[in-house]
Amino acid sequence: FGTGASGSAADHLNNPYYLAIHSSYSFYVADYSNSRVQQLDAGSIFAKTVAGQANAAGGSTALYLSNPTYLIIDSAGNLYVSDSQNHRVQYFMNGTMTGVTIAGTGSSGTSLNQLNNPYGIALDSSTGKLYISDTNNHRIMCYLSGASNGTIVAGGNGAGTLNNQLYYPMGLSLDVSSNSLFIANSNAHNIVRWVVNASTWTLMAGTPNGQSGSISTMLNFPTDFAFDSSGNLYIADTNNDRVQLFLSGKLNGTTIDGLTSQSGSTAVLLNVPRSITLDSALNLYVVDSGNSRIQKFQRS
Repeated sequence: FGTGASGSAADHLNNPYYLAIHSSYSFYVADYSNSRVQQLDAGSIFAKTVAGQANAAGGSTALYLSNPTYLIIDSAGNLYVSDSQNHRVQYFMNGTMTGVTIAGTGSSGTSLNQLNNPYGIALDSSTGKLYISDTNNHRIMCYLSGASNGTIVAGGNGAGTLNNQLYYPMGLSLDVSSNSLFIANSNAHNIVRWVVNASTWTLMAGTPNGQSGSISTMLNFPTDFAFDSSGNLYIADTNNDRVQLFLSGKLNGTTIDGLTSQSGSTAVLLNVPRSITLDSALNLYVVDSGNSRIQKFQRS
């Protein structure tokens, strides 16, 4: 999806950040620089706007978004959106384009009711708890359903590369069975696992000391990731312009899409890949942000 050129027409994207696949096999895209969320049915090339304005106008009222970074679509078709430059998370009931603020105040800050450039979100559907990568506050927040204040469940010890700190956390997922959060700890150049309310993280991929690089054990500003059912880890290694695969339990990755540190717009190259999503057949979808397109890599 996308033409490879940025724009705001129904078949265009502009610096997209995230893709979610609904169970009905429609696709939802956080179209960052167009300040909207686009829904695309499988097989179509034209999307419809389901949150924000189709004309790419940004704003802060309930009908607008400003640079959305991440989203969740639940089983009922309700939409949760990280509205980054409004420093809030918006909830859109299925079928409505009027958002309700469920986290944040609309202004940036460090108080427990505030966010600063939120990014990844993860929902525990059994409890209603919403976990948020509060990126510029270098922490993960948890909001109970209906609460105006959140609690810090990971990080919150300033920006840094120590194992009790986070450094611009971005992509986020929740493993309910182990009560663990997996975090793209972007500026520390690693992916980490943090048990909710624990004091430190454990390393999943990348280096433990915040060093970036392009060899097989290193990452450079990873922004998102996905796991398959075998526990293998796929990483959008953003500033290396590649997707890395780390087999379960291994710290040595293999490049499966893109070419290391070679950005481009051909079918084999990526340009600032920001997020990745797997479908049920393990086909890989890459949000190729710098090319304003979504690339599908067929499972071989």
